[in-house]
Amino acid sequence: MRILVTGAAGYIGSIVTEQLVTGGHDVIALDDLRHGHRRAVHPEASFVEASIVDGAAMRRLMSDTKPDAVVHLAAEALIDESIRNPGRFYEVNVVGGLSLLEAMAASSVNKLVFSSTAAVYGEPEAVPITEDMPHAPVNSYGESKLAFERMLPWYQRAYDLQHVTLRYFNAAGATRDYGENHRPETHLIPALFEVALGQREALQLFGTDYDTPDGTCIRDYIHVSDIAQAHVLALTALDDVRAAAYNMGNGTGYSNAQVIECVRQVTGEEIPVKEAPRRPGDPARLVASSEKIRRELGWEPAFGDMETIVRSAWEWRRRHPHGYTA
Repeated sequence: MRILVTGAAGYIGSIVTEQLVTGGHDVIALDDLRHGHRRAVHPEASFVEASIVDGAAMRRLMSDTKPDAVVHLAAEALIDESIRNPGRFYEVNVVGGLSLLEAMAASSVNKLVFSSTAAVYGEPEAVPITEDMPHAPVNSYGESKLAFERMLPWYQRAYDLQHVTLRYFNAAGATRDYGENHRPETHLIPALFEVALGQREALQLFGTDYDTPDGTCIRDYIHVSDIAQAHVLALTALDDVRAAAYNMGNGTGYSNAQVIECVRQVTGEEIPVKEAPRRPGDPARLVASSEKIRRELGWEPAFGDMETIVRSAWEWRRRHPHGYTA
């Protein structure tokens, strides 16, 4: 298949692209490099630097390349920034998503796998979270992702858009060649690595007074390779599934304190921590039920435990101590 991957220079996009290329697909890798890294794009993918917000560019690209399907990962995704600057999130995640859908419709491209998020659920009524639970985002990141999800049935009705939405939880880990490198780094595991490597003085631990056993947030971590594999499965299932949303997670929650201790064990470093107030928009617990995607698509995560996830990420970071900027 010829597949257009948006956000292909980002953390997850780079590894989705890697799996698609190694699986024999012809990949067009799109990214505006606002957050992504050119070096993170697999050398056998065809790279295009453009923004999904640029509707004219999207229409030209779609018309010129005529992909068989689109994997849409391009997004603004920092939760704390989404509280401070909601307009940017609506511009990219909603307006940009709309320009992508319109470009697809204009070129009769009707297969889409969408990278969504657990943030669409907000503060869940219970855990593990199932796909039929209420959608009540507590930040504009989750709200903007949900807004795009709500467009999809209408485009299915108008243009026969076959779509699968993957709502994943906390991506972590790395492959041999590709890993996590944000600017600035706000995700817990790579931030801990920066402390271990002497690149920051201490980790700021946001919130120690949540209603959890140790007072810190609980999250469901999933290896980025398992996320990428789900995208590959979703692409092959589009003809049969046509319209579906799936959660992806390991079904096991780890608290921030547990992750910190795991990184200490894997790196062998002390890693000082400074307690800080909660960040706005951070739910106390997010743990997924992935029963539906396992049952319907046959997806099984290959990297289940936290130590395996952390170790793979640490091995990549030791080889790339300054990420992709070195």
